[in-house]
Amino acid sequence: MNSDLSRRSALKNIVAGTAALGVSATLPSFASSEYKSTMLKGNVNHSVCRWCFGGVDLDKLCIEAKKIGIKAIDLVGPGDWVTLKKHGLDSSLCNGAELSIDDGWNEPKYHAELIKRYTEMIPKVAEAGYKQLICFSGTRRGKDNETGWQNCVEGLKQIISIAEKHKVVLVMELLNSKVDHRDYQCDNTPWGVELCKRLGSENFKLLYDIYHMQIDEGNVISTIKNNFKYIAHYHTAGVPGRHELDVNQELYYPAIIKAIVSTGFKGYLAQEFIPSKKDIFKSLKDAVKICDV
Repeated sequence: MNSDLSRRSALKNIVAGTAALGVSATLPSFASSEYKSTMLKGNVNHSVCRWCFGGVDLDKLCIEAKKIGIKAIDLVGPGDWVTLKKHGLDSSLCNGAELSIDDGWNEPKYHAELIKRYTEMIPKVAEAGYKQLICFSGTRRGKDNETGWQNCVEGLKQIISIAEKHKVVLVMELLNSKVDHRDYQCDNTPWGVELCKRLGSENFKLLYDIYHMQIDEGNVISTIKNNFKYIAHYHTAGVPGRHELDVNQELYYPAIIKAIVSTGFKGYLAQEFIPSKKDIFKSLKDAVKICDV
């Protein structure tokens, strides 16, 4: 399966179908009997990305996720929050304000629309009781690093105070530009960290996607330990192929997750692999078990 096209199509469909609604119900405690009954160790807050299981009804995904001990569904917008709340699951990383992976904050011609969308979405995220909202740099389209940083800062500074007011963290995803997202600008940790430093706000951080950063820069554990204070969220998947975290891929996830836990990280680790096996929920359960250190 072409993971690039799958991710782009899924995000496009979610954004297009996102309803502008607020959900004010309070989140249930993570300490429910259902979570206590699992065999997970409790050192990691587990989540799963909705788009990877897009062929499964969301109610079904929530039910199966809770059986495993997963606490949240990743990359969902307001139209799905009611379903998550019905099942007592968190929305670990919200979406629905972005235009696309390609059309992001590094391009000034998109700023007006992005500012409008994020200005409207941030309060809804907070009202629903959620904490994080995804964003993207966009593709380079010939821009050098300095131009990309300046353009992103110019746009994001116009909404960062809104994020601070509502205690919502804007999370920019690090994506590889070698295989899945050609020409994407925020394609390495130093680029993302520099943007964080220039914005100078605790309400702007990075999504360190382990799959993507293994492809573009490697040295995963050292990079995490050296830059953890700029990272708000993590994604997983097997390399190469973006499938299960099994013996057919090159990353040793137990060591990586131990490194993340050692930094004191209390956020979410979301599974973002594309299941290649018939029993997709066994694949999900196995991945969570591997990462439950």
